[in-house]
Amino acid sequence: MTEIIPQEFWQGVEQFNSGQFYTCHDTLEALWIEASEPEKTFYQGILQIAVALYHLENRNWRGAVILLGEGSNRLRRYPSSYSSIDVDELLSQSVTLLKTLQQIGPDKITAGHLAENEALSLPRIVLVSDS
Repeated sequence: MTEIIPQEFWQGVEQFNSGQFYTCHDTLEALWIEASEPEKTFYQGILQIAVALYHLENRNWRGAVILLGEGSNRLRRYPSSYSSIDVDELLSQSVTLLKTLQQIGPDKITAGHLAENEALSLPRIVLVSDS
């Protein structure tokens, strides 16, 4: 069965991948409010990761860590490929960032003293090809 994926979802994916995390949150939240399961939790997982990255941009370590964890936990319920999204890849990138943030700790993030070799790799949403 092929899910009908709303155009707004793809707009949210583009916003996420171009670093417009707050706008992505707004786009996906509108979808999430109207959605039913299983899409509802899927949208929520992605939007929580987007909000985590928004928090990170604003040097809110605690908000970033909490929402990366919550969003990742929601996405773990989905198959490796869902709605043409490579869920495993998004999870892998999000969990790697979460572990990195936990190792760095809040002080370096809030003070903005990340060294060049500690530049953070932000998750991106990757599409799976229909093969």
